[in-house]
Amino acid sequence: MTRKVTLYTAQWGDMSLETICQKAKAFGYDGLELACTENHLDIARLSPDYCKEIKDTLAKYGLELFTISNHTVGQCVCDRIDARHRSILPDRLWGDGEPEGVRQRAAEEMIRLGDAAVLLGAKTIVGFTGSPIWHLLYSFPPVSPDEIQAGFKEVATRFKPILDSYQEKGVKFALEVHPTEIAFDISSAQTLLEALDYHPAFGFNYDPSHLGYQGVDYVAFIQTFAKQMVHVHMKDVWWSDKPTRAGVFGGHLPFGHPDRYWDFRSMGRGRIDFEEIIRALNRIDYQGPLSVEWEDNGMDREHGATESLHFVKQVDFRPSNVAFDAAFEKK
Repeated sequence: MTRKVTLYTAQWGDMSLETICQKAKAFGYDGLELACTENHLDIARLSPDYCKEIKDTLAKYGLELFTISNHTVGQCVCDRIDARHRSILPDRLWGDGEPEGVRQRAAEEMIRLGDAAVLLGAKTIVGFTGSPIWHLLYSFPPVSPDEIQAGFKEVATRFKPILDSYQEKGVKFALEVHPTEIAFDISSAQTLLEALDYHPAFGFNYDPSHLGYQGVDYVAFIQTFAKQMVHVHMKDVWWSDKPTRAGVFGGHLPFGHPDRYWDFRSMGRGRIDFEEIIRALNRIDYQGPLSVEWEDNGMDREHGATESLHFVKQVDFRPSNVAFDAAFEKK
């Protein structure tokens, strides 16, 4: 039996939970990855009764829940807070906007997510960490190694209490390795693991769409972090095979602009080699769900969610439990 396929609901945040459940069931999904939005999982309303309502709605449509996600709040735990963050936070977390206060409230909210996961029966929380050193990515003016190490140390200091809380609750945090996070490729992910002392409640949410266009070996990522592979996003990305007006850094152009070097695409329409990903996941015996995070500015989302599900079900397969030439062996 192949892995369960779930739909990440962040891109459907304008719909009620009932509506996205209806649609996901009609598309053919096995479950949802619930985003922490007002319509799907509002942490401000967290209570046993509220979580029971959510579980009852999922059960009504025969949908499973493995994972909850909160990227925006996690981003604010370790980021250099500025005016941009106000747009991704509710007023109760933004408060007066004083940066350290925002970071502390974000961390408290991330701890509450562990309680939500327990009440909902989810074992994984996917999200971001933010980064105090992303602005130092390009080393001019020169950046000292000590500054970089201090950044990783700060993230570890801020996130370990969250991870400790998750460990007590039997929940794991899965960082989506992604530009603007403290870990955005294989090298930085390794450094983060070391800074966190390989915390048992910490792992990675694997999303190849954030690695391929950077030139990162996204298949090697799976094997490198086999023990930390907690969750998988299925998302495709296209990048040009020739120079463009705006390169890897994007030229401050919006997604969908024709001058971009790369852009997210619906499953099977980009350049990610998903067969090699499935083979690598099989080699490490990944048993979790494959969660479709659908993003494509040039396509209707319902069309995209439907075709992405079909693509994932077609490309996913279990490894053989017998050698193909076993019949030729002498008995």
